[in-house]
Amino acid sequence: MALSGIEIFKLLPKSNCGKCGVPTCLAFAMSLATGKAELSACPLVSDESKAKLEAASAPPIRPLTIGYGERTLKIGGETVMFRHEKRFENPPGLAMLISDKMTNAEIGERLKRFQELSYIRIGFKLRPELVALRCDSLDSAVFISLIERVQRESDAGIILMTDDANIMSAALKVCAGKRPLMHAATAGNAEQMAALAQEYNCPLAAHANGLHALAALSEKLGQLGIKDIVLDSGAHTAKQALHDQTMLRRLALSQKIRPLGFPSVIPAYAMAENHLKEALVAATFIAKYGGIIILSDFQGETLYPLLVLRLNLYSDPQRPLATTEAIYDIGKPDENSPVLITANFSLTYFIVSSEIENSRVPSYLLVKDTEGLSVMTAWAAGKFGADNIAALVKKSGIETKINHRKLIIPGYIASESGGLEEELPGWEILVGPREGAHIPAFLKNLRP
Repeated sequence: MALSGIEIFKLLPKSNCGKCGVPTCLAFAMSLATGKAELSACPLVSDESKAKLEAASAPPIRPLTIGYGERTLKIGGETVMFRHEKRFENPPGLAMLISDKMTNAEIGERLKRFQELSYIRIGFKLRPELVALRCDSLDSAVFISLIERVQRESDAGIILMTDDANIMSAALKVCAGKRPLMHAATAGNAEQMAALAQEYNCPLAAHANGLHALAALSEKLGQLGIKDIVLDSGAHTAKQALHDQTMLRRLALSQKIRPLGFPSVIPAYAMAENHLKEALVAATFIAKYGGIIILSDFQGETLYPLLVLRLNLYSDPQRPLATTEAIYDIGKPDENSPVLITANFSLTYFIVSSEIENSRVPSYLLVKDTEGLSVMTAWAAGKFGADNIAALVKKSGIETKINHRKLIIPGYIASESGGLEEELPGWEILVGPREGAHIPAFLKNLRP
């Protein structure tokens, strides 16, 4: 059970040193209780207190990682049933299924698609993370050949799909460094799979039919020393899987049933007969409550909407998506190119930059940190006025990139033009359009 702020305070050093970033230990305790701070921020907490606090504050659904380096995927760590209660923590991973019985040409095409299907959306790079390699041949040599090819031709995280412990052992010898997910332990092979998971330090999926059998298997794996578990309830219809996922989340969060407090894997490929229906199934479990979703294949027209949905659902509803404050070059600008400025609300940046690209007029776009607020909201909050815009212009280094002194501001803050000319002597402030759609015409008609 989660500790209250006062209970946490009793375990802190009570030094009020401020090294955690807040002035008092009581304030820090309250931040810990509400999930707004990390225990690691306190350098003086004793080992005994740290152990007690970490155990009490562990999320009801254990977080774990698959893969390594830049392609590490973190799943789990969820604390709420619904996004509006707080936020969802770690987006589910999307995996492409590849069988070792597929032809070389088909495997090559799938790996090529995996590498190429990548998108930029409001400043975020969206792409899938995993390939699920299934051993249908029952031949360890064939399976290992597929694994080695995947490692040569892609940077994907890996799911190893076989319930044969001998084949799994051979597979781990060639890819354990990528920390793959082992799929799966069953009632019949739990001891062998658990031993392999411990030897190679890899997460292990538990597969059973139904939640009661799954809880028993998960508890057994825990007793065998396995901490990083992924749950597979054996459901092969969307209806049953939705029931299972909802119950898993509810039992872990509300009933604190530890054997079910792990992220899950969803075989969406087994629940639909075509890519469109499969995408609908996948969308369901991005929202409710998949940890990893395995699709039969990736197609751009269905993958992109899933990636955007995932981005939207796993953003913090209390914190707007924001773009980094910087100078953005659009279309290879030079010293004569116009300079525009906007707020760092990601959607604002995306619209403005897209319209500048549409104009085919190479430009510099200055993005001001407005804490994720849009132009009008930031202006009303005093975060996008003449003084702070002028400060950004002076410190950004834009003056070294251009041989003119003209700055285009959004039409919605036209009233700031006079103040800006006072704050930036020698600069000419031009009032741009109020709407992004009018930017191309404005830039094309702009005289050098």
